[in-house]
Amino acid sequence: MAQFTRLTSQVVCLPIDNIDTDQIIPARYLKAIDKLGMGGNLFADWRYHPDGSPRPDFVLNQPEMSRRQILLAGDNFGCGSSREHAAWALTGFGFRAVISTSFADIFSNNALKNGLLTVVVPAAAHRMLADWLVEVPSAGLTIDLATQTLFLPDGGKLLFPIDPFAKACLLDGVDELGYLLRFDPAITAYENRPVL
Repeated sequence: MAQFTRLTSQVVCLPIDNIDTDQIIPARYLKAIDKLGMGGNLFADWRYHPDGSPRPDFVLNQPEMSRRQILLAGDNFGCGSSREHAAWALTGFGFRAVISTSFADIFSNNALKNGLLTVVVPAAAHRMLADWLVEVPSAGLTIDLATQTLFLPDGGKLLFPIDPFAKACLLDGVDELGYLLRFDPAITAYENRPVL
């Protein structure tokens, strides 16, 4: 998993409420058991016409959005059924963080376990960010995970919550298994101790 410490990026603004996991990654793509290529299926039903051609008016199909690593989403992002593929699709596209006023718990857990930071902000701050991005679409934000701080365009700062264990894993760039494997020497020493 890629380490997450501090991120500065331009933002993709998609402030639609209740975007569920089937909209993030339609069910027909859930047969895949590999993350590779998932980014191409992100928001597939919104990004592409039935014949597979891109919808030019959809935000992710605009060329200037292709390298942006922060998504500003609407309230209750990631609701619906649990599917880790939703996090795979977002990270596969290149997103490292999603900002919203709230996330579905299962989605947030899947995201954090796959290196995608979920940042919860108050509704007033969310509105300010969405309005600001309409005025200055090319502007960027900075997220500092160590201090749990989102630096706002007006110079202000917002602290955001995160589970301490998820934070530690993201800062170190390890998943849960990688975290446990760090204790392998101590486990081996325990297993090899003399039995009295």
